[in-house]
Amino acid sequence: MTVRRIVTALAGGALVLALAACGAQDSGAGDVVGQGFVSGDGSVQQWAPGERKDPVTVEGTTFEGEEVSTADWRGDVVVLNTWYAGCAPCRAEAPDLVALATERADDGVRLLGINTEDDAGTALAFQRTFEVPYPSIEDRSGRVVAGLSGVVPLQAVPSTVVLDPEGRVAARVVGQVAGSTLDALVDDVLASTSAEGTGEGA
Repeated sequence: MTVRRIVTALAGGALVLALAACGAQDSGAGDVVGQGFVSGDGSVQQWAPGERKDPVTVEGTTFEGEEVSTADWRGDVVVLNTWYAGCAPCRAEAPDLVALATERADDGVRLLGINTEDDAGTALAFQRTFEVPYPSIEDRSGRVVAGLSGVVPLQAVPSTVVLDPEGRVAARVVGQVAGSTLDALVDDVLASTSAEGTGEGA
């Protein structure tokens, strides 16, 4: 009986955390420090070039069955986005991500989705609905997100990470991201990369 109560309590706690991660935009809650999760309130964090850690590589299999690795995209700005089809904020931000991928391709900007929940049929249906032009990798095991967590915690879905052309984490948005915010973050990374190249960056 005692064991059953403990298991029930743990399961309930996990459900609360999951709901807090995806639904916090509606609650207006802020970051929860030291509680093991961050509510998705759209908060933005940026790192100047001198503060960025070692390059990271994200790789996996797309829902079309192709292998993809951000190591092949060095020299480009890479935007990573965690999502799943049933997440309302993910659906709300999808048009802005699609616009970024379409409009900023000539600037050397690439996008990669990281899907944490869906099977191929569900994910591909989402991609068709929103006419998503960029690939997403399947991560139901949590391996990809766990690999990033040592560099930039991704405890909410959706979350968006911007990698500079060297593959270093330059910015993170926890929760739904607005198109204007995405554009500004990408512009900042491109500008800081240009400044580094001319010796002006810190």
